[in-house]
Amino acid sequence: MIYVEKYSSKSKRMWDTFISESKNGVFLFYRDYMEYHSDRFSDYSLLFFDDKTDKLLAVMPANITGDIVYSHAGLTFGGIVSGYDMKTHVMMEIFSALIDFLRREGVSKLIYKAIPKIYHLYPAEEDLYALFRYGAQLIRRDITSSIYLPSKVSFDKNRIRSVKKGLKNGIVVKRSYDFRAFMSIVEEVLRGRHNTKPVHTAEEMELLASRFPDNIKLFAAYKGSKMLAGTIIYESNKNVAHAQYIANSKEGMKLGALDVVFDYLIDEYYPKTEKIYFDFGISTENEGNYLNVGLIRYKEGFGARGIVHDFYEVIIK
Repeated sequence: MIYVEKYSSKSKRMWDTFISESKNGVFLFYRDYMEYHSDRFSDYSLLFFDDKTDKLLAVMPANITGDIVYSHAGLTFGGIVSGYDMKTHVMMEIFSALIDFLRREGVSKLIYKAIPKIYHLYPAEEDLYALFRYGAQLIRRDITSSIYLPSKVSFDKNRIRSVKKGLKNGIVVKRSYDFRAFMSIVEEVLRGRHNTKPVHTAEEMELLASRFPDNIKLFAAYKGSKMLAGTIIYESNKNVAHAQYIANSKEGMKLGALDVVFDYLIDEYYPKTEKIYFDFGISTENEGNYLNVGLIRYKEGFGARGIVHDFYEVIIK
């Protein structure tokens, strides 16, 4: 049998240790990352234990709004995080305990954002089978673009041409710690194209980068001393380097600056690491119902191909 506990600060060390040893966890599930926006999300993270041994079997990062639980509304994805010894029948028991727990708590539904398979250090889709068995409905599907680094597809002619132009124009790529300068480019781009703001402020990115310096890295393109373009990379776990933010200034676009950044990361920097995937992030909007064709074609020009991000709804009866 499985019993469920809500997360509390006394479980922080246990939670973080479990994430670090899991087969499908990412650094965004560490409490010091999740809690930076605790003022915006009411935490409802859960821990699942074996009632005979009190062994921690799984955790689920989550928040609650009204009577709806999300795993997790403040993160790209959430879902059940488990260890290498997770078995399918145990996951079924975890879901049974989860649904019983949510029912007793008066929760009406669970929105479950499954962990995409590129983040699995070992096969970890036991939860998808359990979701099927418990009547979950697929309510949203985004598509991200990823490169399998051990066997990369060549860049297309447009990206090759742009990289050559950037190098000819004297663009230099280096790791930067000037998050404020970069986020000002992000803000300018989002304001001009979409009249929106980035999810993170410059101050928040500086805070998170100071907490996770080995996971959050800014790579920027410079012309002389001026930053023109760049990307904030989340080294999510051992497998994946994910482009959390991508931005190119007007001058950078003219000079081919951003393509030089990605050329460096894809062909030089990350092939020398243990990373298996370079992920550009999603190109969908409107709950997955609109595909930004221009954006995804740009990413596919570097050899990236599709991986889905699935969202499920479980009605708690």
